[in-house]
Amino acid sequence: MASTDKVFKLHPSQQRWTHLAFLVKDIEASIAWYEKFTHLELLARNEDAQGFGAWLGDPTQADAPFILVLAEFFEGKDPFAPAKHPALGPFGHIGIEVTERQTIDDLAAMAKEDGYLALAPVQMPAPVGYVCFLKDPDGNTIEFSHDQGVYDKAMEVWGKK
Repeated sequence: MASTDKVFKLHPSQQRWTHLAFLVKDIEASIAWYEKFTHLELLARNEDAQGFGAWLGDPTQADAPFILVLAEFFEGKDPFAPAKHPALGPFGHIGIEVTERQTIDDLAAMAKEDGYLALAPVQMPAPVGYVCFLKDPDGNTIEFSHDQGVYDKAMEVWGKK
């Protein structure tokens, strides 16, 4: 196959966000964490000479997927070595908006019990909304919000195009 040949038949119709990637220590623990605490579901797994990979995403967004990529490199196979891979945070985070305020309280209680709560639920000024922050098994910060204003602002500025 020539380097210009396409492997896959489907591609975006325009440039768009497709994924966020994290290096993890234990891919199974990370998959389990994201499936427990978020709406994300396992889309695909792979293994190659460098390690394990997993894609998680929202199954309702097949037409415009945004994927969380998890990678666990085998010992001595990190292509970025000796660079360090710091966790995302404390302010840098993935943000997930939930549909009900009570979901924030429920997630925070579950995370506290499991030792993953980083910031208890708090009402922040607009446009931030009602939020809590969790840490995944590798220390990455995940924000859960309600009534954040992202959807209102996007429709106000961009409308339905």
